Amino acid sequence: MKNYITTAIIFLLALSASYSQQEKGIIGYDNWLDSWTEFRPSHIDYNEPTEILSGDISENTTLSKRNTYLLLGDVFVTNNATLIIEPGTVILGDFKTKGSLTISKGSKIIAEGTQTDPIIFTSSKTVKKPGDWGGIFVLGNAPINNYGNENSINYGLRPTDFEHISYGGNNKEDNSGILKYVRVEFAGKRTKEFGNFNGITLAGVGRETVLYNVMVSYCEGTAFNIMGGDLVLVKLVSYKNSQNDYKFNYGTQCNITNSLAIRNPYISSPEGSGCLYVSSYDKKEDADPAKNYTTVSAENITLVNISNDLENDINIGLVQEAIYIGNDTSFVIDKSVISGFNPAVMFDRNIVLNDENLRKIKFVRTYFNNCNGNIYRTGFSNNDDLESWYGSRAFNNLYSKGPDSETFIDATHNKYPDYRLKVNKIIASNDYFDDENED
Repeated sequence: MKNYITTAIIFLLALSASYSQQEKGIIGYDNWLDSWTEFRPSHIDYNEPTEILSGDISENTTLSKRNTYLLLGDVFVTNNATLIIEPGTVILGDFKTKGSLTISKGSKIIAEGTQTDPIIFTSSKTVKKPGDWGGIFVLGNAPINNYGNENSINYGLRPTDFEHISYGGNNKEDNSGILKYVRVEFAGKRTKEFGNFNGITLAGVGRETVLYNVMVSYCEGTAFNIMGGDLVLVKLVSYKNSQNDYKFNYGTQCNITNSLAIRNPYISSPEGSGCLYVSSYDKKEDADPAKNYTTVSAENITLVNISNDLENDINIGLVQEAIYIGNDTSFVIDKSVISGFNPAVMFDRNIVLNDENLRKIKFVRTYFNNCNGNIYRTGFSNNDDLESWYGSRAFNNLYSKGPDSETFIDATHNKYPDYRLKVNKIIASNDYFDDENED
């Protein structure tokens, strides 16, 4: 009877552990990547454009699924107008003019696709490549941390009025619209003076803006560039983009949950790009100390570097850190997965390792897998203090080595990969029982 009770207790402990551990990384009873995502966008052909979008859209406008639209040059939604995009609509960014779309401050975009009928922004070329067109800018009236209440995006855009490229204000609840079930592909054109455009730039965007199930793939710049504002990001996907997957700067206040970043060492830029880049400023003297520094809370995030030969790719310098944490920022990541990086995390060299700073940067219940080192500070080869701090039981982090095939449910599926964790893999990585008691 005693042995039966002991066996039952062990079974229940293992069962409860499996349910708790499967909550790390992206979650869901089903694979929420199904239906609306596309991991081979270069294989899809779209209809020739039937309508052209150019110049300023200054009154409420609806784009319908029955048409295919061409973004010709820099297109601006202005004058507090709302651009409504029906589910299933395709918008092509013109290659010759490097088309882009800017939602100016006070205006809105309502791009609300569905799981079976997403909205597509992609290249106008038959043979598509990263950087074929510009990207999307959404500009809001939420706070940023520079001196004054406003700034402007500076990518060489040519608006008819400077106000069309300004962002920032005092309304953290500002509403710039909806991006839901939207894909952005092959954006990120390069300019000589301003560098690359990004897939989606969210500048001074407020909390009432809805961002849910949005995918950016094969962008030559950063996938999601968040410049200040106060916002919530849910179920975002960054796939094989060249620069950062998610970049937070200029006093951003953000919660990002249940989101995914997949990097490839042969596509990633060698210029210090990773999954999450968290900073409060480019130059400290430009930030107003009376305003908020950047605060990011990440929960159930999966960050993966895909490599057929990870050790070799690391040795030749193709793999970098997953997360970069800048000085004067607050960052918390919980119940997440970081797999296949060199190392997992890099702190800015100016972060002083004291109690005050370490309490603002937390890694909790996170699964570090197959990384060449876990948490370091730039320019310092000895990370014993950081390993000791974040490796304590108080943070409940896990560490393991294992290939993607053993870590994720189905990372190699061509159409709908599944990057949820395998439950049995996590159980195996946790030492619940003392080996000396096994008979």
